[in-house]
Amino acid sequence: MSGSWVFLSWLVSVSLGYGALGGYLGRLVEGYDGSGNPSLPALATAVSVALSLALTLAWARTRVRRARDSNLPGRRFFLLGALGAGGGVLATGVSALGRVSDWYTVTGKNIFLVRPPYKSDQALIEWSGSTVQNYRRLGRTEALISDISLGSGSGTGGRQTAEVARQAIDRGINYFDTAPDYSGTDSEYRLGKAMKGVRDQMFLATKFCRPGGHLGADHSVADYIEAVEGSLQRLQTDRVDLVHIHSCDTVDRLMAENAHEAFDRLKAAGKVRFLGVSTHTPNLEAVANHAIESDRFDVLMLAYHYGAWPGIGDIIDRAAAQDIGVVAMKTLRGAMHQGLMQSRAEQDSYTQAAFRWVLSNPSVSGLVISLWESSQLDEFLYASGQPPGPGDRELLDDYAAKVEGEHCRPHCGLCLGHCPEQLAIHDILRHRMYFKYYGAQKEAMRLYDRLERKADVCAGCSAPCTQACPQAIPISEHAQEAHRLLTLG
Repeated sequence: MSGSWVFLSWLVSVSLGYGALGGYLGRLVEGYDGSGNPSLPALATAVSVALSLALTLAWARTRVRRARDSNLPGRRFFLLGALGAGGGVLATGVSALGRVSDWYTVTGKNIFLVRPPYKSDQALIEWSGSTVQNYRRLGRTEALISDISLGSGSGTGGRQTAEVARQAIDRGINYFDTAPDYSGTDSEYRLGKAMKGVRDQMFLATKFCRPGGHLGADHSVADYIEAVEGSLQRLQTDRVDLVHIHSCDTVDRLMAENAHEAFDRLKAAGKVRFLGVSTHTPNLEAVANHAIESDRFDVLMLAYHYGAWPGIGDIIDRAAAQDIGVVAMKTLRGAMHQGLMQSRAEQDSYTQAAFRWVLSNPSVSGLVISLWESSQLDEFLYASGQPPGPGDRELLDDYAAKVEGEHCRPHCGLCLGHCPEQLAIHDILRHRMYFKYYGAQKEAMRLYDRLERKADVCAGCSAPCTQACPQAIPISEHAQEAHRLLTLG
């Protein structure tokens, strides 16, 4: 047996370790569906290693036998064979782990060293057991909803549990917001479990959406109806109170005939009650204004926070004037305060100051916030029913100054027309925010993977998008960081 054949076999094994086994491990760690991650690469690598071990053993035996025939000691050839076999197995393993090393060098430190966002370092005693103190009318729906309600979006990173959602109900929250594409349908399953026995007490909102993404203007009436019926099964209920056209960025999708016909049929069947639209997109203004003018929508769910685009206040007031309920989301302006606020007192009070400011607008029916811990219920609900405090404005101004150049306003979009690669810059920066500040690394990576164009194309670009940003965000730098954080390999 030639030593060159043994060397070649180990070279093949190491290559398979990196290319095949490493890729398999990467998808496994990232959490891909097992049915979409066949074990053939691992099997091929194992077969190659076994063959290399057999060839190494055959080579060693041949060399030992020849040595004995020549009356020479053969022990050293046996040891060489053992060392070669061990070294080959080790090299194959190292090459496979090297393929997923970013899980340690990039993802690991960001997951295990990051603190959960918008949660205080130290809870105050008076927050303990906080409950909803105020309920507001949700426009023409006539429903009275908790002023601070439960969201279950991507910011939870899949950490929200049915037990915490049930605690929210026990604390007085009676409005749940969910969607089929939140945490891969897990959100709807969790909230359905939490509502068992108390469904009639709840106002339940979901989206015209599939687990794989939004429904567009080209989808059929049957597609829209099927999507809602899927939600009903996961939520274990016979109806939802509100269905939104989800994350809408175009008037065409907002007013898609098939979506509205599907809603009318579902409403007649008693499976939905009200129609809404959610938008935090660059085209928010046009979408929201058209929704108000059409008079087809009962609720608007809009990105709204202190320091938001000035025109959003006028839109909210016009909606309220037509008795359209307004639910605020994205109220924490990126939830970056844990890393940016300097004193513990500021960190402890920021969420409550932000909520009090949003709820000080009488045209807002309530806000939704994603959470996953009982201590967050204590902290957040302490702001329920409270007017703004004397130090809130100063604190909010301080935070706004500190996130300047970091937080991408969800309804701006001025940079998009300046990108030569036509990247969804707003989505890329939002997924980066989920990863860095919300502690939702896995969900951020999943969402980034769904984007058609990735930010690796930013390398070497002159970045005309940066010049167009009114917030002076270093877009190219942040986008490239997003690609490094959200991509394996």
